[in-house]
Amino acid sequence: MTDTIFVLNGPNLNLLGTREPEIYGSDTLDDIAGQLEDRARDLGLEIDMRQSNHEGHLVDWLHEAQATGAKAVILNAGAFTHTSVAVHDAIKGIRTPVIEVHLSNPHTREAFRHLSYVGRAAKGTIAGFGALSYVLALEAAARF
Repeated sequence: MTDTIFVLNGPNLNLLGTREPEIYGSDTLDDIAGQLEDRARDLGLEIDMRQSNHEGHLVDWLHEAQATGAKAVILNAGAFTHTSVAVHDAIKGIRTPVIEVHLSNPHTREAFRHLSYVGRAAKGTIAGFGALSYVLALEAAARF
């Protein structure tokens, strides 16, 4: 087990800061990475932050998290949250704890966002606090 936390981000999260800021806020993914790195340093952890618009990359990275002995995974699967049985199965197939993260609260949005395949497999979910959701997930992961 290492003191590394994988932070995996799915489709369209590369557009943070410009994509619907009224929903997702004005922080970019780089801003969030900086916040996480600062807090991780305080907690004696390292962050491995990645983003992909491709479902298979997320599956491969979940497998890699276990193979490399990561302490935990923080996962914002974006739209794959609501559609991907493959991501669900990858989470179920590894022992590494996964924390689902959302910038907005999916339960206050469109009905199709209320179902989370990721949430059904993850250890827990943090949602609705903007970029702070990631920091709160890191705080939880540090306690594993």
